[in-house]
Amino acid sequence: MKIYLASASPRRKELLKQIGLSFKTMPSTVEERITKTEPSEVVEELACQKAVDVCGRLTEEGKEDFVVIGADTVVSCWGEILGKPKDKEDACRMLKMLQGSSHQVYTGVTLAWKNQGMPPMYHTFSECTDVTMYSMTEDEIRKYADSGEPMDKAGAYAIQGLCAAYIQGICGDYNNVVGLPAGRVYQELKKRGFIT
Repeated sequence: MKIYLASASPRRKELLKQIGLSFKTMPSTVEERITKTEPSEVVEELACQKAVDVCGRLTEEGKEDFVVIGADTVVSCWGEILGKPKDKEDACRMLKMLQGSSHQVYTGVTLAWKNQGMPPMYHTFSECTDVTMYSMTEDEIRKYADSGEPMDKAGAYAIQGLCAAYIQGICGDYNNVVGLPAGRVYQELKKRGFIT
């Protein structure tokens, strides 16, 4: 069973490699549409759109016996869903919200598979991890935003990067905060016989 990752995220690729999966990347090109408001439902909806997009493209190419992994991550703080910042000012705004308190990181995952001439099948789930950050000064926030690291990250920070200096603790799956609940993905694939 060939595995495809519907993402160009270097972090997701690294996590799949870390758990020993052999896969190809085929980033989704679908325009994301959000109709939900709950963070867990938002990430599940977006993950599903990505997986369905890539599954459809592979089916059009006549491919069989494959599974697609679609994923999306957001941060939720004080009732606001934080995706990737638009610019440095937006990154600073998000970091001001997050510093000195706790927030949640949600990653939604959709597995889409097709085998033996059957129509595609789908399974979607999400994971939530609580993250507590130390307080950050205005200067620390600005310096971190200036590093460029926050720009392609949900919630404007990378737990595995420079922002590790401000992480007080987490409750849940660390890899989920990086961008993919790798252990859960592995177990879901194994449960369905996609890996042995």
